[in-house]
Amino acid sequence: MATNLTNSPITKQSTVTLHFSLALEDGAIIDSNFDKTPATFAMGDGSLLPGFEEVLIDLRVDQRRDFLINPEQGFGQHNPSNIQTLKRKEFADDMALSVGLVVSFADAARGERPGVIAAINDDEIIVDFNHPLAGKSIIFDVQILDVKASDVEVDAEGPSRVPL
Repeated sequence: MATNLTNSPITKQSTVTLHFSLALEDGAIIDSNFDKTPATFAMGDGSLLPGFEEVLIDLRVDQRRDFLINPEQGFGQHNPSNIQTLKRKEFADDMALSVGLVVSFADAARGERPGVIAAINDDEIIVDFNHPLAGKSIIFDVQILDVKASDVEVDAEGPSRVPL
């Protein structure tokens, strides 16, 4: 349960409802919910990267702002170490590979890790495991619709409910 804080600013203990869009610096929209259902999340719950959450602090209901999120606060810098060369024989013979194709791989912990086919030659496939937005500055446009005191406390062990 959350307590409504009419016109209270967003804090690290807030539950926030907002419309947002993410765009590249050239204006190309990556994602937006302005024409959809707004997003609601508890600050610190992992829904947003910390760099995106930080700019929301002190905003209030009905405020709309644009923020430029640099790669270090967003999806990180492009890391050449995340580009891997794999043998063609590691892919199924009938798999239609093309540059730009996103392929799901299993990581060491058996989790899913997407990679983008960057180049193909006879024996090898170059796969880029960087986030597609790595190295890019992002324009984060937000409109705050609601701010409530959260009953979720987030610490090093993850979110937990706290009494209000």
